[in-house]
Amino acid sequence: MRFSWRRLLHPQQSNENMHEQTWLRKPSGIEWQAMNAMRSVATITTLLATLAAFPILSTAAAPDKENWIQLFNGKDLEGWTPKIKGYPLGENFGNTFRVENGVLKVVYDQYDQFDNRFGHLFYKAPFTNYVIRVEYRFVGNQLTGGPGWAVRNSGIMLHCQSPVTMGKDQDFPVCLEVQLLGGAGSGVRHTANLCTPGTHVVMDDKLITRHCNDSTSKTYHGDQWVTVEVEVRGHKSLRHIIEGQTVLAYTRPQLDPQDADAKRLIALGAPIEVSQGYVSLQSESHPVEFRRVELRLLQD
Repeated sequence: MRFSWRRLLHPQQSNENMHEQTWLRKPSGIEWQAMNAMRSVATITTLLATLAAFPILSTAAAPDKENWIQLFNGKDLEGWTPKIKGYPLGENFGNTFRVENGVLKVVYDQYDQFDNRFGHLFYKAPFTNYVIRVEYRFVGNQLTGGPGWAVRNSGIMLHCQSPVTMGKDQDFPVCLEVQLLGGAGSGVRHTANLCTPGTHVVMDDKLITRHCNDSTSKTYHGDQWVTVEVEVRGHKSLRHIIEGQTVLAYTRPQLDPQDADAKRLIALGAPIEVSQGYVSLQSESHPVEFRRVELRLLQD
């Protein structure tokens, strides 16, 4: 083997120049060590360049328990679309849903009376596995013509059908309603209950067909702010949580094949098992305010 320092240090020079200028001989032991060291440096440099081109993946891209998505931005209704009974999707009759002073409000000051114009404000994207946290309060008096059961009553609607599939005169989306109730000043009135328009759920291994089911929460009177969290794991399970305590739990939400609105979804090809859907906030004739609506994704 012939060795050339000039060829090693200056590989860009032509073969002719090297032939004319280079002294060729076999490398000594020290020279071999130098060559090996230089090869190691070149190998490390190549490795570092490769790592830079293909960065190591980390778990940072996975859903983080503190990575809350602000569904309500505190400024306007960006990302939300209203659907009010009797009106086409997107028409916010009477400016029912509005943002004032950083609060999302459900207001009826442009209504003469309610006339069963139930409304729902839909977020733009569906979700499957997540925790949603909502801070709400009831204010003022119920609008004239609202149902008696709707006093200090609203809801967080989960696993909703797409609003595009709702009928113009449909009262409620097919969904799971986390029913929000305010106390009447005395007596017991639980909140974070479950109502099931077009759906059923399973509790204690039994299919529950009753429309509304009470939680074990305490009663919240007056206009105090209340925070409700719901842990949603697709079709597997849902938990309603207040002040860190589970107040209601159930599993295996499913369409009710006897319900007219659910029947239409089934005819369109919807699966009986309900595992994902849209989030909406409800308008049911009593003024209500939301100052936080946030969500964090959960891993499957």
